Amino acid sequence: MQVSIQTTSGLERRLTIGVPADRIDSEVNTRLQKAAGTVRIDGFRKGKVPMRVLKQRFGAGVRQEVLGEVMNQTFSEAVVQEKLKPAGMPEIETKTAEEGKDLEYVATFEVFPEIELKSFASIEVEKLNAKVEDADVEKMVNTLREQQGEFVVVERAAADGDKVNIDYAGTKDGVAFEGGSAEGSDLTLGSNQMIPGFEAGIVGMKAGEEKVLALTFPEEYHSEELKGAAVEFKVTVNTVSEKQPAELNDEFFAKFGVSEGGEEKFLADVRENMERELENAAKSKTKNQVMDSLLELHAEIQVPKALAKEEIKVLRQQMVQQFGGGAQNLDLDSLLPDDMFQEQAERRVKLGLILNELINAKEIKADAAKVKETIEGFASTYEDPQEVINYYYGNPQQLQQVESMVVEDMVVEHILSESKVTEKDSTYDEVLAPAAPPEPEDGEAE
Repeated sequence: MQVSIQTTSGLERRLTIGVPADRIDSEVNTRLQKAAGTVRIDGFRKGKVPMRVLKQRFGAGVRQEVLGEVMNQTFSEAVVQEKLKPAGMPEIETKTAEEGKDLEYVATFEVFPEIELKSFASIEVEKLNAKVEDADVEKMVNTLREQQGEFVVVERAAADGDKVNIDYAGTKDGVAFEGGSAEGSDLTLGSNQMIPGFEAGIVGMKAGEEKVLALTFPEEYHSEELKGAAVEFKVTVNTVSEKQPAELNDEFFAKFGVSEGGEEKFLADVRENMERELENAAKSKTKNQVMDSLLELHAEIQVPKALAKEEIKVLRQQMVQQFGGGAQNLDLDSLLPDDMFQEQAERRVKLGLILNELINAKEIKADAAKVKETIEGFASTYEDPQEVINYYYGNPQQLQQVESMVVEDMVVEHILSESKVTEKDSTYDEVLAPAAPPEPEDGEAE
């Protein structure tokens, strides 16, 4: 087997591979001879079909089969011989494949980039320290009470956030238009369900009052007839209701899984959940800083197009699942083009390459005690923790996912041990707040 290698651009390689004709021809003959004992052809007894007839009838098909297998085998032998690491399947171009001639083909593919891990000493990470205060728990409880609250009719003027029951009739140039009228319709003020000015116009009205609102439909409104149209709405308020927070009672506690222990147990559960959420958020922000710094340190690493393409498929499928699937018959490549995911896909691939290199270089393996601690943490939020623990340890795929999480956490810990880490006192709300988007660099559009 003859092999020549050419670097075309970046990570792309072209292997020209030559295979002696006798390797192909001898395998074709071997298979035809083996078939001769079983094949049936009219005019010949079983096992007595001449080789020339077998070649004429089956030779081309057997040869194509052998060529495919030999190209797979020799490509694998060639990349081992040349010490290459293909990233994705090769594109094969056959140069010569005629019977009696040496096989020659070209395999074009990308290789994994060579990664030289940089020193982590220049990485700077800010770790946020915070704890759940009594005021944080009180604020959370008030939020939960508000979420579970109910609207109650009140005898006062409507305010933002109230729910009003109204009758309204819309006209354009004195003529009613389709969809512009309703009776007994509930509307939460401030929800922006109606066109601009409608809800604001009701603020301050009381039950039994009428008002005519002179408004204008938005220019981008879906109805051609009403785009930018000046209209009037005659509005009558039937009732005004305000949302009253739920009472702290057994019925309320039961909605959050507290059947015994009353308010004390409920507050303890809320605090425990908040502390878990705080720990995860602080850990996530630290991890994100580490990952961003890793990418900056290794910015020169090229991403194999084949790996980015596979990652784009994963991201596209995740988006479809996130929005409920049901897109089997849609052209997803047009609706969700590669460009939507390119940057994120390249980031994920590059991080994966860096992390794998670090894991291999430092021989980092999932610590069994940390895996157990992680699974027990998951299980603690369930009614029967042991059942959840048994599920993870009885399901190899789920266990492997946890082990991968633990390895990634161990990688972050290793990097932090060699980085500049400063600690900053913070609050629950600050740690839980989403990270601010990066500011555009000079020359970028806002």
